[in-house]
Amino acid sequence: MRRHLAIVASFAFALNASAAEDAKKPDVAKGQAIASTVCAACHGSDGNSPTPANPKLAGQIPEYTYKQLNNFKAAPGKEAERKNPIMAGMVANLSPEDMGNLAAYFGRQTQSPGFAKNKETIELGRKIWRAGIADRGVAACAGCHGPAGAGLPSQYPRLAGQYAEYTEAQMKAWRSGERANDPNRMMRSIAAKLTDREIAAVSDYIAGLR
Repeated sequence: MRRHLAIVASFAFALNASAAEDAKKPDVAKGQAIASTVCAACHGSDGNSPTPANPKLAGQIPEYTYKQLNNFKAAPGKEAERKNPIMAGMVANLSPEDMGNLAAYFGRQTQSPGFAKNKETIELGRKIWRAGIADRGVAACAGCHGPAGAGLPSQYPRLAGQYAEYTEAQMKAWRSGERANDPNRMMRSIAAKLTDREIAAVSDYIAGLR
């Protein structure tokens, strides 16, 4: 009898654990609904932004997208970690669950391919991406974001195929300190050592990665 009760209790615990795990899973359908109503105008309903001023979100690592959405949202009595008046308004009414659902939805979409456009700087961009600039202490981009720019889940974002104009703008924002939500100042320290030409070159190279 005791053995029977133990088996029943164990089964009930497993069911409860499974239900709890399911409750934590993002709801992609809900994420799609938010994307279609809140995000589509700037980022496209599937995360493929129609304009270089706004980043492509399709195929991005969900943990990274979630972090950025959360960083745009100011906590009570505090400033947002990432300052952008447009995005602040967009995330103001999103709950953590909403942001998780949205991040999961965009992560499952297929990113439209990008292209490198500047043949004159392609070699410079490739060199910085693959090897960095040793004499200035600039680490290779591929070391954190992967050889093909796919990123590393929960750590570093996907960059491959991103609009060069957007990547360049963010690199300059890191360099000036306008953007400062990078852990341990990692991106700020790298961007500070790059010239405008180098930033443009590596941004253009990144756009052609796939």
